Amino acid sequence: MLASDSPPRADWLICWAQDGPGAGPFKDLRVDMRCVRAPPGTGAGHRGRIRHRVHLGVGVEGVPLADFCEPPPPGGAETMAPQGSRAPLEFGGPLGAAALMLLLPATMFHLLLVARSGPARLLGLPPHLPAPEALWSPGALLLWLTWLGLQAAFYLLPAHKMAEGQELKDKSRLRYPINGFQALVLTALLVGLGVSAGLPLGMLTEMLLPLAWVATLTAFIFSLLLYLKALMAPASALAPGGNSGNPVYDFFLGRELNPRFGSFDCKYFCELRPGLIGWVLINLALLVQEAELLGSPSLAMWLVNGFQLLYVGDALWHEEAVLTTMDITHDGFGFMLAFGDLAWVPFTYSLQAQFLLYHPQPLELPTASVICLVNAVGYYIFRGANSQKNTFRKNPSDPRVAGVSHLLPYFYLLYFTALLVHREARDEQQCLQKYGLAWHEYCRRVPYRIVPYIY
Repeated sequence: MLASDSPPRADWLICWAQDGPGAGPFKDLRVDMRCVRAPPGTGAGHRGRIRHRVHLGVGVEGVPLADFCEPPPPGGAETMAPQGSRAPLEFGGPLGAAALMLLLPATMFHLLLVARSGPARLLGLPPHLPAPEALWSPGALLLWLTWLGLQAAFYLLPAHKMAEGQELKDKSRLRYPINGFQALVLTALLVGLGVSAGLPLGMLTEMLLPLAWVATLTAFIFSLLLYLKALMAPASALAPGGNSGNPVYDFFLGRELNPRFGSFDCKYFCELRPGLIGWVLINLALLVQEAELLGSPSLAMWLVNGFQLLYVGDALWHEEAVLTTMDITHDGFGFMLAFGDLAWVPFTYSLQAQFLLYHPQPLELPTASVICLVNAVGYYIFRGANSQKNTFRKNPSDPRVAGVSHLLPYFYLLYFTALLVHREARDEQQCLQKYGLAWHEYCRRVPYRIVPYIY
């Protein structure tokens, strides 16, 4: 419970701890906290011990104030900067989180259904809804669990490198195995051996609906286990945004930042392994199925498989860069990331290949060449930008991304920029005096002085 020291200054507070959760008008108090030593007699009639400093985020319900209070230094008042406060609610709060937990799976199944339908309209309803038995298959469940187990086994293999993550609240750093690309290669070898032995990889396309269903169920069950585990986690292990106190919101966003079982990091494992590699496998199955139906894969299907394999291979080759992303450093591991990693990525990111299987698109070689060129330019920009972001996040002082630290080397550029602009202005006046109205007509036809559309 908190009491105001003086009505005109609500940010100057006196605090004391009481047994049990907060209540009353202070339950949802938001404040930039400053505390002063309570004068003698303050707090009479209230339970609990006098405390002199408290840090509060959003509300005090369920938060023992004694854990956050400490006496101020001699001399009285002390100003506190808010630290560790809870982040504002995102995604529309609990109602938005609940809606997304329904809308995201519904959207995924809608896309799976319309991609194989005749009209294939994004905003239209699928012509036929599947029967309930079409969504459930014990074989799909067994295949999905085998897939997760296989990728988990690859995760636990010796890695060529162990990388440290960003510094946590308690100043420690977690260690992560960098062997995602190794997992991709081993998966490719196993699939290749299976196909050469007669594995009907194309049949995987007929199991997309039940596989998506068991992946969604897995995400819900896994998220529930993670939420229950996070209830026993220390405060230092919680994510900034997933500890609002609302079960629905925290279940969606994730309470614990880095849930682990021993050295097995659940979020890091799911971030790039089962979903991204599964996406590539689904694409390959769709290509094989198209080859069986048409005699050979179409050029468009080859390009989709190649471009998306490049993206996945790049992500796993630069796996260490994921340790500085928002998913790892900020977001808790809840339904949002679990469903996204395990279900949304493999079954919606393969949408282009699914569409091409049921709606073949002719593609001429010149057009394909232009598409390849555009993709190459885009990839160059994508890789360069992401590498720079990762370098800066790890070390903002790195000379490769620090920016301008000295003007001296740029004197030549600055000097000639000023010189040329000034010289152009002098030329403008001289030409106006010399040519008069003819110069005005020239300027009308040539409106830019040095850089087209800029100056």
